[in-house]
Amino acid sequence: MNLRRATAADAEALARLYRRTVRSSLPFLPELHTAEEDLRFFAERFLPEREVWLAEVGATPIGYIGFRPGWIDHLFVHPLHQGQGVGPRLLRLALEAGGERRLWTFQKNLRARAFYEARGFVLETLTDGEGNEEREPDALYVWRG
Repeated sequence: MNLRRATAADAEALARLYRRTVRSSLPFLPELHTAEEDLRFFAERFLPEREVWLAEVGATPIGYIGFRPGWIDHLFVHPLHQGQGVGPRLLRLALEAGGERRLWTFQKNLRARAFYEARGFVLETLTDGEGNEEREPDALYVWRG
């Protein structure tokens, strides 16, 4: 597995990986956006506004993480590669600078919650989902280093 910094040229691969992972790993979420909208989001907002790292096997993207000061916004690993150490390697990239990091995950995403808690993240807040576009109860975690 190779880790590298994502570029604008990776927008389409990231959008596809995101869509595939969400549909498989988070089937309880409503599908709110088209594939074209996902691509536009990655190209115009996600990549330009965050540090994004991509995990690949050969030339195939299998996971990615996107973060900015104080926040981890996305950590997704292709369903066929989950549980193989991809997530921890990507997470280390976001945490190595030190300082607090926060992230949101859905309350129903028990696998992600256990993953973050095992790595020192502490539950800070539970919500009813009113503040997210999916309207799904979520959980705010904080890592204080």
